[in-house]
Amino acid sequence: MNKLKSLFYLFFPIIIGSLVAFLIKNNIDYQFLIKPPFAPPKILFPIAWTIIYLLMGLSFYLYKKNNISLEITDFIYYLQLFINALWSIIFFNWKLRLLATIWIIFLDIVVLILLYLFSKQNKLSMILNIPYLIWILFATYLTTGIYILN
Repeated sequence: MNKLKSLFYLFFPIIIGSLVAFLIKNNIDYQFLIKPPFAPPKILFPIAWTIIYLLMGLSFYLYKKNNISLEITDFIYYLQLFINALWSIIFFNWKLRLLATIWIIFLDIVVLILLYLFSKQNKLSMILNIPYLIWILFATYLTTGIYILN
């Protein structure tokens, strides 16, 4: 695998996350929302997402490095990135909290499918995405709670 492709696989999630952060930065109203118990402070989100995006990129890099390239796994990987990115826009820019709740449940399902596919092809790639799954399940709780409370 050439170095440019390696860098792409490693850092594409960070690029997408940074682009989304730029697109939503003026519309984040998290501090004004009624939040469910255990809602973290706003400062935790960019830290958590940076770590998760790095792990996500590393997992895909390792998957691709081993010359594994099943079209369905590649498709699901990029699909979950798209769903993830669009969730922030739905939730913060459009303020469509019910749609955001449904959308993040869809993300949960797609990430579970991705982990299943990774488990069949590269166990380390699956393991590196477990923090992502845990975080989005927590985000599902937060999204649902915010929808109900607001």
